[in-house]
Amino acid sequence: MKILIINSGSSSIKYQLMVMPENEVICTGMIDRIGLETSNITFKTASNSYEEILPVQTHKIGLQKVADMLLDAEKGVIKTTSEIAAVGHRVVHGGSYFSNTTIITEEVKEKIKELSELAPLHNPAHLVGINVAEEIFSGAKQVAVFDTAFHQTIPVEAYKYAIPNFLLTEHKVRVYGFHGTSHKYVSEKAIGYLEKGSRIITIHLGNGCSMTAVKDGKSIDTTMGFSPANGLVMGTRAGDIDQSVIFYMVKNLGYTPDEVNSILLKQSGMLGLTGYSDLRDIEAKAEEGNKDCQLALLMNAYRIRKTIGSYTAALNGLDAIIFTAGIGENSSYMRKLICTDMDYFGIEIDPEKNQISSKEIREISTSNSKTKVLVVPTDEEYEIANQVYQLLEN
Repeated sequence: MKILIINSGSSSIKYQLMVMPENEVICTGMIDRIGLETSNITFKTASNSYEEILPVQTHKIGLQKVADMLLDAEKGVIKTTSEIAAVGHRVVHGGSYFSNTTIITEEVKEKIKELSELAPLHNPAHLVGINVAEEIFSGAKQVAVFDTAFHQTIPVEAYKYAIPNFLLTEHKVRVYGFHGTSHKYVSEKAIGYLEKGSRIITIHLGNGCSMTAVKDGKSIDTTMGFSPANGLVMGTRAGDIDQSVIFYMVKNLGYTPDEVNSILLKQSGMLGLTGYSDLRDIEAKAEEGNKDCQLALLMNAYRIRKTIGSYTAALNGLDAIIFTAGIGENSSYMRKLICTDMDYFGIEIDPEKNQISSKEIREISTSNSKTKVLVVPTDEEYEIANQVYQLLEN
């Protein structure tokens, strides 16, 4: 069964064509920096590798480009769209409607659209991906895999907000958690590597960032909440902020609620602090002496260290921390910043191991480190493909 995986992030599209259940990857690729003039497009097969830099202003344009590459007479991997049996879509917010992988219907799309208010950088992009895929791959089953599903095991004392009870019972206002597909995949890989599970903190660092406390393979707490807006400092999102700031901006500074929402989601985080949203640019500027970029990196690392401390308390100990996703896997600088002055928690990384670049799971802690520090490349596409296959087979 050929399954196409479409993972539309806030500023990227990752895609992969797989044969299941053989786990054979036919092609893989990515379009990142969507919305910028320097969008990077990659397309890789076992025999070919193609890369191009050009402006990709919207997710719809990007997805059409993906389809064109798959069907290309020279470098493509399928002759007709009918070869694809299913398209698996990563969907960030399933709210209280979806806790399992689901075949997409018009009703499902309406619910995803309704939840766009809670995930405005993601759910609209997912809907575009679904609609374009329905047009291009009209004979394929369209399936949604929800980021919120892995966090359904969070206990009530962690997911409930200290607000009037009716907001939970009647309006489902609670912590949902996100990046669940990634946290699930890397925590399972780490447990297999360590040959024990119990107390793990997974750190997913990309344009969006989140951390999860995983105990015996289950999520017990996570930094993102009702929406993917809170928690850590992110590419364009502010993360945790005192709610009084929002009311101050509306009442005293004259901003509308929509303007405040836009500032906190699209103009804040690393972009608001530095003028750049991509960490590669920020690290380069920091090395050149840019003070704003240097401070932003310190702020980012500080919040992650603080969360490691709180989650260690929630887990009653710590066996390992896991770095994953674009920044977590590739930025030795951020890993070093985060793991500095963490010896009380038994965290000590080896400078040489930290510099190694690999697509395999690797241990970067010293032999004296009481807490293992692992870099585990995430594979949300495989996790999505597996869940889609299991659903369709059953």
